[in-house]
Amino acid sequence: MSVAIIGVSTTKFGELWGTSPRALAREAVFGAMKDARIAPKEIQALFVGNMLSGILGGQEHLGAFFSEELGLRVPAFRIEGACASGGLALHSAVGSILSGQHETVVVLGIEKMTDHKPEDVAAALMAAGSQEERSSGATFPGLYAFLARAHMEAFGTTVQDLAVVAVKNHFHASLNTNAQFRNTITKEQVLASSKIADPLRLLDCSPVSDGAAALIITSNRRQATGNRRSVTIAASAVATDTLGLAQRESLLELKATKKSSKEAYRQAGVDPGDIDVAEVHDCFTIAEILAIEDLGFAGKGKAAAELERGEYTLNKAKKLVVNPSGGLKGCGHPVGATGVKQVVELVEQLRMDAGDRQVIGVRVGLAHNVGGSGATAVVHILKRA
Repeated sequence: MSVAIIGVSTTKFGELWGTSPRALAREAVFGAMKDARIAPKEIQALFVGNMLSGILGGQEHLGAFFSEELGLRVPAFRIEGACASGGLALHSAVGSILSGQHETVVVLGIEKMTDHKPEDVAAALMAAGSQEERSSGATFPGLYAFLARAHMEAFGTTVQDLAVVAVKNHFHASLNTNAQFRNTITKEQVLASSKIADPLRLLDCSPVSDGAAALIITSNRRQATGNRRSVTIAASAVATDTLGLAQRESLLELKATKKSSKEAYRQAGVDPGDIDVAEVHDCFTIAEILAIEDLGFAGKGKAAAELERGEYTLNKAKKLVVNPSGGLKGCGHPVGATGVKQVVELVEQLRMDAGDRQVIGVRVGLAHNVGGSGATAVVHILKRA
């Protein structure tokens, strides 16, 4: 049995103060249904990826909440895995199809963050950290700053190297009409921006965002083969590491990324060199450098130099383009929606529908979604049908 994506949609990401979660969900899900050319009655289950609705919005029962709002009287589930909630929702949906429980389902990733005070959002996000980290007053910029410092000490990585990631992803986002930031930036602007957690500056950090994205996936051969725009999910893999950094064997890698990608490559029958386009979890600029290395695209300590040469930049890369959507840094990071948006981007790339940010000759794409500081990693590999 194979699983195909037959419909995709994403809202604009950004500070959407005038748009409710209900409206975001309707736009994304009905957009995906329209893209798939199916009616609501053909949907058999709903999987919602979300992290913060309970803490910030006071609403935990999102499966039933959005099932009612969307008029879908089907089994509905809310999946939470910090910033990997969207990827986990898709993984759970794939499992439900492969088990034979369902045939056609919708995956919704959604988050509404900007209606709340920055300090409340920062505290809510730290619910994904360990008790030790929270008690010490750590934030995620601080935790990823530890990872950056370790990488700098081991491999000579510099703040200039980190800035290259931000510049690349803002350039890609400038070509994405749904991105939160459509302005290009320079390395000098990154380095001149305010320090958040040394060595990370403001422009090294992904923003607080609102947004939603949706997928229609199916095992129905008629629906998949009849839809020439369908894309095959060749692999779906998850791995878990310790919640806190202090318990890790090494700060030079995210072990969950390495484990989940190894399993995904096995499932898909590919290796890192076969990937044409990747959406990776660049919550901070150091996170993209780690991802490129941990996913096997570059040797350990080699990613920064390759980024500087333009190896992963649209229209410059010889093989692999990373984060053509703009990534979390440029496109925005509504945490529950990110993992689903990454897959929407890959589908558009594989359909050759990505417009100005289209990667030429795409056949295989990879999405990498991380929860917390690497406690959870989800990897999906997609192929052109």
